This record gives sequence, C-alpha cells and structure tokens, in this order.
Amino acid sequence: MNVKELLSLRNKVILVTGGAGRYGQCIAEGLAEADGTVVIASRNQKAIEETAARFRDTGLDVHAMPVDQADPASVAALKAQIKTTFGRLDGFVNNAVSRPMKGYDAPIDQFAESMTVNATGMMDILREMADLIEQSGGGSIINIGSIFGMYGPDLSNYEGTNMGTPPPDYFFHNGGLINLNRYMAKVLAGKNIRVNCISPGGLFSHQPQQFLDNYTKKVPLRRMANQDDIKGLVVLLASEAGAYINGENIVMDGGMKA
Repeated sequence: MNVKELLSLRNKVILVTGGAGRYGQCIAEGLAEADGTVVIASRNQKAIEETAARFRDTGLDVHAMPVDQADPASVAALKAQIKTTFGRLDGFVNNAVSRPMKGYDAPIDQFAESMTVNATGMMDILREMADLIEQSGGGSIINIGSIFGMYGPDLSNYEGTNMGTPPPDYFFHNGGLINLNRYMAKVLAGKNIRVNCISPGGLFSHQPQQFLDNYTKKVPLRRMANQDDIKGLVVLLASEAGAYINGENIVMDGGMKA
C-alpha cells in the first residue's frame, strides 16, 4: 500500500477528548487534515462548538459533542451519540484532564477531585470507547500522557520564576496512565484494537522567559514542543501506518531525557 494511503484517515471516525485544549486542538486538526472525521468532546460545550466551527470553516470535518468525564451517564450518552450519528468509532485520543491542584500544598480534597476525572473517569471512558471501537471492527486508542509520568519533577526549571511547585496529581495520574496503557493493550488482545501512549515534554504556551531559558537549555533541540509537533505522531498511531505498533509509550520531548 502506498504510504499516503497508509497515513490516510479517510472514512475513519475519531474521538478526541479535551478537544478544545492546547494539545487537543492541534491533535484534532492533524487528524482532520489526514481526512478523518473528528469528534471533539469536553465539558465546555461553548469552547468545543467554537473550535469545531473554526475548523469546519477551513474545510475540515470536525464535530462537537459534550461530555463530562467524571459522570458515567455523560460518558454513556457520548458513546450513544457517536454511534447514532456516525454508526461507528475507529479511534479514540484520550486527552482530557482536570487540574484542580496547583502545587504540593494544595488541599488534599483536590487530589480526590482530580482522580475522579483523571483516574476513575478515564478508566470509564476508555472501557466505553474501546467497546464501541470493538463493535466497529477494531481501531486505535491513543493515550496522551507526559514525560512526568516517567520522571520526577526537575525543580531547577522553576528557579527564578513564581510558578511554584508542580502539583502531585499530575505525576501520579500520568505514571498510572503509562502502565494502564500496557494493561489495556494486553486485555484487548484479539479485538483488533491497538493501545499506545504518547508522553510529550513541555508544550510552549508563553511561559515566563526564565522558565523557558531553564527548560530549553536541557533540550537538545533547544526549544519546547510546538502545536505541530504532535500531529504526525498521532496520525501515525491512528492510521494503518502504525498497524503494528501496540502497547508502547512513545516519548516526544526533543531529546530532553535522552
């Protein structure tokens, strides 16, 4: 098969949760640019509708559907809406997160609040969408994690800034996600569903200059990730070009942890 055909997502329906977020928008854009039909989902219905409309204005096939990942009934409703509207689901990019904790000393009830979305809710939506993908004949699940699911925080990145200490729930949830990814790949064996994780390094979002200086000097490419860096990798894993990649955690950090 021609490599362009291998990378094509034509006639594939792919869900991206957190689709109006920083990474969610560029992921959705990349999948749609590869001719996929993309559903972006979030609690913030206004944001996803505006994002989907902006993409449609450029000729991309992007749709908005609401979901509250902390609510099993909402997850079930999203699953039903996708099946009713499109009749199938070929891919799921698990990208939604909640960030109630702002640092090490944040109230402990915020940790529990975080886990409702980032652990319990994530497991719920993974199972439900895996079931719909199985009903559709198979496909791809892509978990979006972080290099901080693999390593502790480098506090020197925050020297000279007022950014505080990174929150513990972020490290806890991303560390668990990497092994849950392996678990799902094994449990779904024989169902023609591939499950992979992408662990990016930092995404540029106009952080304080001192943070950028501290961080980028440790990256061989001397920059943070930009909006386009994740597109190709997501399309690879969602398409037939990645048909034999399964159970992997792919680090995308510009060589920072080489």
